[in-house]
Amino acid sequence: MYERKTLPELNCGLDLIGEVLYGKWKMRLLWLIHEGFQRPSELQRKIPGASRRVLNVQLKELESHELVGKVIYPVVPPKVEYFLTDLGQSLIPVIGAIGQWGDQHEEQLRTLILKGINP
Repeated sequence: MYERKTLPELNCGLDLIGEVLYGKWKMRLLWLIHEGFQRPSELQRKIPGASRRVLNVQLKELESHELVGKVIYPVVPPKVEYFLTDLGQSLIPVIGAIGQWGDQHEEQLRTLILKGINP
């Protein structure tokens, strides 16, 4: 049976950014690509807690939202590299600020997160 998808709420900038960055590894993927890690195997090594399938899905979503682009080299086996688009590059200062905020509040956030896991 056909399942009808509901349209996302896109009423403000927060809704829009949530829609394109929703996913556990997306901000980390963007940051790593920004740092020069471009091959899927490099990204997988930098995020060992994520499965290859999940990373591939999230990379495809980032690509569909035009935050990253992909180059496929015609060699055997195929070589793939990701790069940030101008739109993706414009997110780097925002992601950096979010990371800085996390670093500044690390102890409190870690305590609260662990408390939620082990109430």
